Amino acid sequence: MSHPPKLAHPTRQALLDAGFELASAGSLHRLTIDAIVNQAGVAKGTFYVHFSDRAAFLVALHAQFHERLLDHILQAVEGLSPGAERLRRGTEVYLNECLRQRAVKAILLEARSEVAIAQEVQRRHASFVQLEQTDFAMLGWPDSAMAARLFVALGAEVALIELETGRNEAARQALWRFARLDRDNEA
Repeated sequence: MSHPPKLAHPTRQALLDAGFELASAGSLHRLTIDAIVNQAGVAKGTFYVHFSDRAAFLVALHAQFHERLLDHILQAVEGLSPGAERLRRGTEVYLNECLRQRAVKAILLEARSEVAIAQEVQRRHASFVQLEQTDFAMLGWPDSAMAARLFVALGAEVALIELETGRNEAARQALWRFARLDRDNEA
């Protein structure tokens, strides 16, 4: 059950698309307002019609990255009952999409020092916790909300490790073992 696409103004979306392109090509310092509007082919004033400042743009970029990520996860787990397989499959999609969008994930990581983005990260983590809490409850964890919160933090850490190393099977296996999702423990 994926979210219906949000209708965004085409120019706003063009600016975000330009941000994703620039993020894929470099670091946070390349995401200047001038670079974004040049990439999008719009006037600088147009940027301010859609975003109050660069931080608001980065929050929107982060939000769109995670909305797309959540859509991929929801599609991958659609029809699966809550539990180990749904939790593992959703987490694998999360990690694989972060790898596929490594540059964007790295840029968004750099941007976490911005207060508005740190707040957005917390909000996004809370939505992943809510999604995974049911899985942990079905697995019999006594405090499923805390287990889900810790698992989301561990998953984010694995994604960061993979930013540095590429796909890292040792980190993924450790993640599965922490949550008792390794295939050896499945009955």
